[in-house]
Amino acid sequence: MRFSAQEEYGLRCLVALAKLGPGGSLTIPEISKQEGMTPSHVAKLMAILRRAGFVKSTRGQLGGYTLAKSPAEMPIRAILEPLGGRIFGDDFCLRYNGIEQECVHKTDCLIRPMWEQVQYAIDSVVNRYTLADIMESRIESPPLKLAAAAGRPHPSAQANWAMDVEKE
Repeated sequence: MRFSAQEEYGLRCLVALAKLGPGGSLTIPEISKQEGMTPSHVAKLMAILRRAGFVKSTRGQLGGYTLAKSPAEMPIRAILEPLGGRIFGDDFCLRYNGIEQECVHKTDCLIRPMWEQVQYAIDSVVNRYTLADIMESRIESPPLKLAAAAGRPHPSAQANWAMDVEKE
């Protein structure tokens, strides 16, 4: 599963500004060079972040972008939503309705509970942290890297599968 580059790069733009401290300012070309993105992509991201109230822009020779509020007042979930939205939300079944007006599995969906669980897991992480937590390195990597991230089942799942095969 992947998030889009928009969420990653949007967070990176905010981190670049937060590194400067209160009142620190960067222009689109400065962010672009610093983060290895095209100026047009940075401009698009900064426009989204400005509309969402995370950054302020100042025009002119001394212009640029600054954080609109303290990193501690920027929950990660609130930052991610305008950049890419949620994986599962109220409009999920409308987005995946095929050629019909509404999903043919609207009342008997077997997959929806799984997507709800995925969204719940994501929310349990992004609701817990703010941009300040990122800046202060307060977010630790999980103790076990998920084997699934490398395209393999978790070792406990492999062991259970192996035991089931031996029983047959």
